[in-house]
Amino acid sequence: MRYVHSSCLEWRYTYPLLEEAGFEAWAVDVLGWGFSDLETRPPSDVASKREHLYQFWRSYIKRPMVLVGPSLDAAVAIDFAVNYPETVSKLIFIGASVYAEGTGDMTRLPKFVPYAGVFMLKSLPLRLLATRLAFKNIPSGLIFFDWVQIGYLHCLLPWWEDATVEFMISGGYNVINQIKQVPHKCLVLWGEDDEIIRNKQAFRLHQELQHATLRQVRQCGHLPHVEKPRESATHVLDFLASENVDKLEQTSSTLGTDDQNQIG
Repeated sequence: MRYVHSSCLEWRYTYPLLEEAGFEAWAVDVLGWGFSDLETRPPSDVASKREHLYQFWRSYIKRPMVLVGPSLDAAVAIDFAVNYPETVSKLIFIGASVYAEGTGDMTRLPKFVPYAGVFMLKSLPLRLLATRLAFKNIPSGLIFFDWVQIGYLHCLLPWWEDATVEFMISGGYNVINQIKQVPHKCLVLWGEDDEIIRNKQAFRLHQELQHATLRQVRQCGHLPHVEKPRESATHVLDFLASENVDKLEQTSSTLGTDDQNQIG
């Protein structure tokens, strides 16, 4: 099982639960985000992010994986699965942001405009507001600030602004036309009270994917794997368990057919 996201810290609650269940789990920072070492910064456009993830898979994994993408990383996962279908066995989307048509044509704007936007993205007041919007039930004290830091720390790295601006100028992710091309079985996991990506997009994604299961987490916002890690892990494990059941049923059916052929 592999996760892609802007910061691997986002999986700090759910990751141990999946490892305890016996799954090999990796949290992979997307190129240009997270905590990757970018002292010599490569391009940070969609093609470069896709190639970076592929080379990671080719070097360390080397077998079909369950690819998990929360929020915008659901678009990363769809783009990757369509371009490298042999690397993926199943897909899991959490609060998927897949219907945005990229970042628009920002190449015509003066560069200070995207830099101003990125400066706002990394500001602590905006991160506090984003945390309140992202979660249904906001705890008090240290847990709240822990949630803020999960989405904030990687923004302080010296190369983060340049990499993010380059991504914005390149056009970003537009995977709307790729969704129906995804051949893999998928789990669509959503918080019932998501204020950032509304539920209607969960139902739309569920309908447009070829093979999808939809599960919702009650009393939960945009990031179920942070706000409700145990419930989210249960849905993921149930989805993966269904794969084993399907394989057993397929094997039994094949054996039954072979037996009949031999008897006949």
